[in-house]
Amino acid sequence: MENTAVESIAVEKWECQNHGGNPTSNISKKYAIFVGRYQPYHQGHISLIMQKINQGIPALIMVRDIPADEKNPFTTEQTVEMIQKFHAAHDHDVKVMIIPDIESANYGRGVGYEINEFTPPENIGFISATKIRQSIKDKNDDWRSLVDESIQPDVERYLLESDIAL
Repeated sequence: MENTAVESIAVEKWECQNHGGNPTSNISKKYAIFVGRYQPYHQGHISLIMQKINQGIPALIMVRDIPADEKNPFTTEQTVEMIQKFHAAHDHDVKVMIIPDIESANYGRGVGYEINEFTPPENIGFISATKIRQSIKDKNDDWRSLVDESIQPDVERYLLESDIAL
């Protein structure tokens, strides 16, 4: 069952600024990469990734391998499971992989691919994983409109199983 909130957010266009590299036709189905912690995976993340998926460009979502703590209560493996579950349910062309934690993202000139900065529309830019975690901690349901219903039970279960205090 698809969450219509995701679909309405997902189609909204973000402002995109290319910082280098010529746009490609992507005939060979190269992947667009996204790097993050995704604590938890929410509508803002989904909307960003859908900017490429909706263009027929597959996405490679790279989850930083970080230890669970107060700001990152989900294990890397739990995060990967939630992301995979959402995109599999919607039949999106997405691969998810764990990468070592990073210090910076760097590129040189003439790299042969686009380097895009996406700016979310106002109705998406306010979404914050920190606020979602706080809402869950405060035991109010405000967070539910910001996390797809397909992974809400996982978010709750993982937090209940966790020894991490929010």
